[in-house]
Amino acid sequence: MSRITMRHHFSFPSIFIYGHTASGKTYVTQTLLKTLELPHVFVNCVECFTLRLLLEQILNKLNHLSSSEDGCFTQITCDTFNDFVRLFKQVTKAKNLKDQTIYIVLDKAEYLRDMEVNVLPGFLRLQELCDRNVTVIFLSEIIWEKFRPNTGCFEPFVLYFPDYSIGNLQKILSHDHPPEYSADFYAAYINILLGVFYTVCRDLKELSHLAVLNFPKYCEPVVKGEASERDTRKLWRNIEPHLKKAMQTVYLREISSSQWEKLQKDDADPGQLEGLSTYTHVELPYYSKFILIAAYLASYNPARTDKRFFLKHHGKIKKTSFLKKHEKTSNHLLGPKMFPLDRLLAILYSIVDSKVAPTANIFSQITSLVTLQLLTLVGHDDQLDGPKYKCTVSLDFIRAIARTVNFDIIKYLYDFL
Repeated sequence: MSRITMRHHFSFPSIFIYGHTASGKTYVTQTLLKTLELPHVFVNCVECFTLRLLLEQILNKLNHLSSSEDGCFTQITCDTFNDFVRLFKQVTKAKNLKDQTIYIVLDKAEYLRDMEVNVLPGFLRLQELCDRNVTVIFLSEIIWEKFRPNTGCFEPFVLYFPDYSIGNLQKILSHDHPPEYSADFYAAYINILLGVFYTVCRDLKELSHLAVLNFPKYCEPVVKGEASERDTRKLWRNIEPHLKKAMQTVYLREISSSQWEKLQKDDADPGQLEGLSTYTHVELPYYSKFILIAAYLASYNPARTDKRFFLKHHGKIKKTSFLKKHEKTSNHLLGPKMFPLDRLLAILYSIVDSKVAPTANIFSQITSLVTLQLLTLVGHDDQLDGPKYKCTVSLDFIRAIARTVNFDIIKYLYDFL
């Protein structure tokens, strides 16, 4: 902190900040830089999906900072990282940027891995290449080890943002109480909300959305004059069934907020509203669908058949040559078998066309499938084997999911050979 507040002192060349989504990385970084009035450029790597867009946005924002006194500046074009280093030196010669630490913040920095190989090492060593007092801050949901090139690179200063505790979430969410209600009343509501959702969802954005969506139903007895703000027992009995309905759609966003409010007002059953979560109509994120398909294949195919189905050059293997007596009964009649996480991921990587990185996002989607009871976490057989799962959905359901991603699951099932 002392290095940041002393503008004329050289800071770390690069800082890598990581943590799960909605853990405060972006907010804290932006607030710190704005409060201390430090010259900085903030760029989202999702928006700048090509190298040219990324470099030009950084240079033009810096140019805007250096030209803020006279109010006029020209657009800069830049195609390569070598041009970027040269133009960066020119832009930072301005009087109001001279001898000050300039901060370049790259949000969603994991997208840099898809750009040219010299981009990440170049940003890590930008202070050295430009001979300027500049610090590059990387914000990511992925750990640094997934960034480090095989050839090695300059190591940044690494900071980890842990997930919010239930106490932190209580304080943050309680700040947004409506002015017409007391802070204690809204804090009691947030306490009830976290008591229901904290075990399955710790994403601040999702919890904030749920808090806004369900608060009118919590207030209903007070508005009607049937209860006071202190009658927590009656308020809990009123909101409990509606929070259980909301549990079915955490993260899914299968209906709009207005549809959900209409559902609560009419006291309708979730299955009556088209699109709301039922196992026959459930809509999952793209990779969650493939994870579920991989889990189904792992549950109903013998492990030794993986080579047959998922290796390109497996040779000819006849089904009868390795069929055992006890396996003559259909695996679908015997029910799903448990499988380790490593086997699930190996099948996932084989059936997805694009390259999938083992990120926190993939593992959180596996956890979400367990929460939705589409997968069952069986437990650990031993310390070395890791967690084991079972797929709990039907063949009709998995075929419906597979059709949405144009995947022919039948030709990968051992029972249908």
